[in-house]
Amino acid sequence: MRRHYYISTDLDDLEQIEKDLEAAGVTTPQIHVLSNDDTGVEEHHLHQVEAVLKKDVVHGTERGAVVGVLAAIAVLFIAWVTGINETYTWVPAIFLSVIVLGFCTWEGGLIGIQEPHVDFARFQGDLEEGKHILFVDFDPDQEQILNQVVSSHPGLEDAGLGSATPKLVVMAQQKWSRFMQLAP
Repeated sequence: MRRHYYISTDLDDLEQIEKDLEAAGVTTPQIHVLSNDDTGVEEHHLHQVEAVLKKDVVHGTERGAVVGVLAAIAVLFIAWVTGINETYTWVPAIFLSVIVLGFCTWEGGLIGIQEPHVDFARFQGDLEEGKHILFVDFDPDQEQILNQVVSSHPGLEDAGLGSATPKLVVMAQQKWSRFMQLAP
C-alpha cells in the first residue's frame, strides 16, 4: 500500500471527497484527515487521526528502547568487568539493567509525546495556517479511483507520497468496524 497526501482548506470539500472515495470502494480505515480543528473534523463526520497518533509516541518509545538496551548492556558489562557479580551475584546487575531499560523506554515515549509524528512534521506549517491534510492509503489497483475522485475536486493540493499503514492493519480495522456495527 502507498499513502497519498493532499492539502485542503475546505472541510465541506473533504467530507464530499471522503463520501466519493467510499462510494468508489475505498474503505474508511484507508482515509484520514489531519487537522488542528478537531471540532470541525468531527462535525463533518470525517475519519480523523487519533490524538495519540498525531504525536511521535511510538517512534520516541522505539528510540528510548534502543537507548535502554544499550544502557542495560553497559550495566551488565560494568558488572562483569568490575567483578561485582562474584561478590553479590548477578541479580542486582540484572535487576538494574531491567530498570534502566524500562526507564529509557518510558522516557523516550514522554519525549515523543512532545513532538509531532515523524510522518506529519512536514505539515506543521500548513496545520498552523488552518489547513487540513487528507491522506489516503491505497492499493495500486485503487490508484485509478483515487485519481478520478481527486481530479473532480480542484481545491485539493497534492502534497506527495509517504509510507502507508500496513495492509494487514487496515484489513483488521475493517473487520473490527464491521464487527462493531453488528454488535448490539
